[in-house]
Amino acid sequence: MDLHLDDDELNACVQCGLCLPHCPTYRVTGDEAMSPRGRIHLMREVQGNDAPITAEVQRSFETCVQCRGCESACPSGVAYGHLMERTREALAEAHLGPRRWQRLALEGLAHPGLLRLGTAALAIGNRAHLVPSRLGTPIDLTVRSQPLVASGDDVWLFTGCVMDAWQRGVHRAVQRVLESAGVGVAPTGALAACCGALHVHSGLAGRARELAGDVIAALAQDDRPILVDSAGCGAALKDYGRLVGGAEADAFSARVFDVQEWLATRLDALPTVEPLALRVAIQDPCHLRHVQRVHLATRTALAPFVAEIVELDDEGLCCGAGGAYSVLEPELASAIRERKLGAIERARPDVVVSANPGCSLHLNGAGVKTAHPMELISQALGA
Repeated sequence: MDLHLDDDELNACVQCGLCLPHCPTYRVTGDEAMSPRGRIHLMREVQGNDAPITAEVQRSFETCVQCRGCESACPSGVAYGHLMERTREALAEAHLGPRRWQRLALEGLAHPGLLRLGTAALAIGNRAHLVPSRLGTPIDLTVRSQPLVASGDDVWLFTGCVMDAWQRGVHRAVQRVLESAGVGVAPTGALAACCGALHVHSGLAGRARELAGDVIAALAQDDRPILVDSAGCGAALKDYGRLVGGAEADAFSARVFDVQEWLATRLDALPTVEPLALRVAIQDPCHLRHVQRVHLATRTALAPFVAEIVELDDEGLCCGAGGAYSVLEPELASAIRERKLGAIERARPDVVVSANPGCSLHLNGAGVKTAHPMELISQALGA
């Protein structure tokens, strides 16, 4: 089976094994088939030697969290994330995944009306205690939520799909902080309904390209910065140049910034305030640390507004959220999360901050008190 993999990218892996300690699935299973080099070996066998896609091979590919922690550790610069995305795309084209219900659920993300309806149903389910707490869905979901209102046109705030439906309070906090710095904010809202990140992870790259094209067209009317407060969405938007290709997509991606990345160089525009009396642990979302590689900006932006920042001692190991991974692979996701919970317990924070909704929801499901970094900054400025 042709997985359509780039031979140079595939052959860059020298099977050294330095990635193994940084792979969450290998750490919890000890199984080479669930390690980056093991999966790359299987890719070579399938593409180069026409090995069959057995249930075991398919399981190996399906269980990757796509955290890309292996990329940060790899001395050879293996583009593992691209290899896994192309492999899953080839499997999806061969009808080996994702399942029909997954495709339908993902399609709903591109339709704000359907997403609002689903969120309202989930809110009602929460109130009736029908939703398992392990899923970590927000307990404060509302049946209706007022949309954000533009305050200017200095920057776009990319609001996206699930985050806008479930964590609109984070968007409001971001808007308040930016406005405190004298920045006029225009929320993207229905203009750019979904970035396609979860579609890419699932192998539905064709649909992701369509969504990317819609987003680019909607926001191409000017060259203002596009700020993102979800690490997964930011990584996807910054990758449009590769996903879609062409000068227009490259120019679009160059305008995208994680909101902490953008704010960290403009802190002098914010008022000086008394820091919150909090001991804060930072959980770096994988797509901020290993893909965008701008996770240090979170510390820079947050430092003036809290009393103490403590680092977790797990070297940025994945928490197990992985977009929809915690729903599709609950046992593995929970086992991976246990290691993160141990690091949090050792750090003894008052609150854990994470700049990605999936991570915060996954940790919430285990009883961890979380916040978005911009929520704490907004709180300090309000106080």
